[in-house]
Amino acid sequence: MTISRARLIAIVVGAVATTAGTGAVADDSGADSWSDGSLAKMCAGLPSQTALKNAVTAARDQSNGGFNLDMWGTVVNRDGVVCAVAFTGTNRGEQWPGSRVISAQKANTANDFSLPTLALSTADLYYATQPGGTLFGLQHSNPVDTQVAYRGPATSFGMSDDPMVGRRIGGVNVFGGGLALYNAQHVLVGAVGVSGDSSCADHNIAWRTRHTLGLDHVPGGVGTDKSRADNIVYDITAQPGQQEGISASGWGHPICSAASVTISESLPVTTP
Repeated sequence: MTISRARLIAIVVGAVATTAGTGAVADDSGADSWSDGSLAKMCAGLPSQTALKNAVTAARDQSNGGFNLDMWGTVVNRDGVVCAVAFTGTNRGEQWPGSRVISAQKANTANDFSLPTLALSTADLYYATQPGGTLFGLQHSNPVDTQVAYRGPATSFGMSDDPMVGRRIGGVNVFGGGLALYNAQHVLVGAVGVSGDSSCADHNIAWRTRHTLGLDHVPGGVGTDKSRADNIVYDITAQPGQQEGISASGWGHPICSAASVTISESLPVTTP
């Protein structure tokens, strides 16, 4: 059977219109109402936008070894669907605008590369993804979905109706600020990502955020301190001819400041 070009275009346009009319994830025409309760089901057991905002703000207000900047925070569920986005300032312009998507990217990464029995923070991935590392190239996999990341309106960024909510953001980020979330039953339920300061401060803030949310029942990780199993590892030592130095564990992260290192060593222990 031969289909004319005009008929083929009509079929494609009709299919697109039908998909858009269903309110499916692919529909980028506007904000979703989620009146059917599907978003609540997808995000069950994860913090609300208000709870996330309060937790990130409380963590940001503590000494963190960075520049004392305001932050973005994002939570995704186990399927990588964004459940909440928040910022700590009085308006969306008081944080680095680019850090909104980075926070979501970090959450996605920690979720993507953690398992029910093994948590990997984004900080853990730094060294292995450098040139010559065992995971080199990982940071280029699973790219951010730009249609999700930058869909409007911008006035909703960081609010309960942030346009990323209910959609898979994707992305891989390999420096501090992303942590997997484990509930009291030791079930991996998603991840949190924060961004807006140095990567070391981001990690410290994410850690305290997770602790405040009560989702730090971490079963195990690659950290050298087993009471903080997915903590940032500072074991990269300079080596002649090696730009990045050598990480004894293979999971090292660069030092941003002496204060950030000291703080990381006294972060709340995880609850196995």
